[in-house]
Amino acid sequence: MMNPKTTCPQQTTIREVTTDVSTQARHEPSQAGRQPSLLAAYDGIVCDLDGVVYRGAAGIGDAIEALNTVLTEQDPQLVFATNNASRSAQVVADQLISLGLPVTAAQVATSAQAGAAYLRRELGVGARVLAVGGEGVAVALTQQNLHAVRPSELAPPDTVVGVLQGWGWEVSLRDLAAACGAIADGAVWVATNTDLTLPVEGGFIPGNGTLVGAVATASGTEPIVVGKPHAPLYEHAAEVLGIPAARALAIGDRLDTDIAGAAAAGMDSVWVLTGVHGFRELARSSTVPTVALASLSGLHHPRIDVCRAGDTWRAGPVDITLQDDSTVVVSRARSGADPLLWANAVAAVGLAVVLSLRGDGADSSDAVAGGDSELTTIAAAFDSALQEAQAPREQ
Repeated sequence: MMNPKTTCPQQTTIREVTTDVSTQARHEPSQAGRQPSLLAAYDGIVCDLDGVVYRGAAGIGDAIEALNTVLTEQDPQLVFATNNASRSAQVVADQLISLGLPVTAAQVATSAQAGAAYLRRELGVGARVLAVGGEGVAVALTQQNLHAVRPSELAPPDTVVGVLQGWGWEVSLRDLAAACGAIADGAVWVATNTDLTLPVEGGFIPGNGTLVGAVATASGTEPIVVGKPHAPLYEHAAEVLGIPAARALAIGDRLDTDIAGAAAAGMDSVWVLTGVHGFRELARSSTVPTVALASLSGLHHPRIDVCRAGDTWRAGPVDITLQDDSTVVVSRARSGADPLLWANAVAAVGLAVVLSLRGDGADSSDAVAGGDSELTTIAAAFDSALQEAQAPREQ
């Protein structure tokens, strides 16, 4: 295999080699059907939504089926966690029900709920808290037996002892000014999240982080942040599940929020490659997912172990060799290998290779010898390999 310190050509190619089942069979896990599934090691699941359960308004087919199995068997328990504070848990649950997932509001944890729980612990039941944001903020405060005060309801000499700031379509300059005044008077300020942008149809709009930044600049104060990538939302989700955070498995597609937040809370994580982040982003990241899956169908199968023999990385029915000319050679069985297993094996090897090269100190910057670095180039090749592995199932 190439030296991680050397510079690669600007483009890595993928060459697939098909082998006979008889020679490839040695790579299949022995007695795979008798091995425990990936989920067997955990007592609960904390699952992200956008990019994992759905893309836009459409559900992700494999994910809906896999999560329905979890919900039906109720082993392990499942809760959905979202940074979106504008919607109440019931509204989120209604959306999931429309996609075919039979859930209740009790199985949804929002960043507004995590923030409200924090403020109840800090300020006590009945405390008056300024609710800045969408309906989900005020609902979460009320559910925690706090007195939610809308900015329009606040007038001298009325005071509040806390501020919970989340995103909402109707947030105005007057709302932000009310938050600044309360903070100046000593109110505990909690932000549901600091996402700078919010994806909408047609592009992006300012997210809660942009509005929080405006209040921080004006007040000269920084908030307590409870949403991803910080730990409190995951810790709140673990409380909902009734288990220690270390016994839960977090599932997400974003490395900088979902996977980083899981690590902050002490949870193992499944990085599912159905959302916005791929191996190129992993190459530039410092996060370390526990497992990578091409689809959530892999939750119900044994974890795919990766081993290395020289320049070849082996997982399930897949051998992947990194050659000196930066060619990535993918070898798989002609028949008898489940396409889902193949795709998840490619994801497993991609995670192992990128983390290995990243650990070896390979440069992940974008400008190396006039092109992509070795690490990002190889990472991009795995993105392509995974796309090819999934292509037959999407036709």
